[in-house]
Amino acid sequence: MTRIERIRESLLRGFPDATLSLEDESHLHAGHAGASTGRGHFRLKIVSPAFKGLNPIARHRAVYAALGDMMQTDIHALSIDARDI
Repeated sequence: MTRIERIRESLLRGFPDATLSLEDESHLHAGHAGASTGRGHFRLKIVSPAFKGLNPIARHRAVYAALGDMMQTDIHALSIDARDI
């Protein structure tokens, strides 16, 4: 299973009713100091009823919670666009 598949799986486990788009933008950051760790840069657009009533910071925290340890092991940077339905 690829890294992007593991990330997608974790997000859908945390937000089973979500619609999401996940892009690996690591190639855009080649040579960047953070890229030397082997962790990737990703762009996420996620729409879920779970975000209803949450402010943007709470939505981001919920995404980070769903990803768990992957934020420390696989992801260096994550651009998040999280919206409710």
